[in-house]
Amino acid sequence: MNQDQQLIKSAVQGDTASITALLERHGTTVERSLQIGATWQSMIDSADVMQVTYLEAFLRIQSFDPDRGSSFEAWLRRIAENNLRDAIKGLSRKKQPPPKNRIKPGGLEDSLVGLYEMFSASISTPSQQVGRGEICRAVEAAITALPERYQKVVQLYDIEGRSIEEVASELKRSPGAVHMLRARAQDRLRELLGTPSMFFGSES
Repeated sequence: MNQDQQLIKSAVQGDTASITALLERHGTTVERSLQIGATWQSMIDSADVMQVTYLEAFLRIQSFDPDRGSSFEAWLRRIAENNLRDAIKGLSRKKQPPPKNRIKPGGLEDSLVGLYEMFSASISTPSQQVGRGEICRAVEAAITALPERYQKVVQLYDIEGRSIEEVASELKRSPGAVHMLRARAQDRLRELLGTPSMFFGSES
């Protein structure tokens, strides 16, 4: 078993030092492989892409299966390229995001329900089975379960209704980084809200 394999085995079992070592060994190579076109270089920094990529690697490492034939570096590169793609997709839209994906301004309850409805078609708990109050509690719990950086983006953009530029200024990050963080936050929220226990966990 080579050193990468040993580190991966420990990382998948939850050893933080091992995943950190893997990221230190392969992160620079992955960052250098990123191809950011001239159009986007003033709005997307490779370091921003890698920061989100490292966070996702920590969150997703238990899903990495070396037996599938993919190396850790290739897995990490796919995460980074996906983040870069989401940043470019967000930045290329004239309206960010399109109106159908933007929650209408309203009170906290309206924002929470609107956020849930964005994902309702792709999650396993139909909205008609739960009440408005229960939806709000589930969405709040799901947001609380997010990493802090994801929480902040959701709070500022989706709940408070601020623009991407305002969120970027508040977080001292590039607009491209905000698009990446929001895309990954949405992925996590969709997963969490698709878990029945988020709605029915307290029932007997």
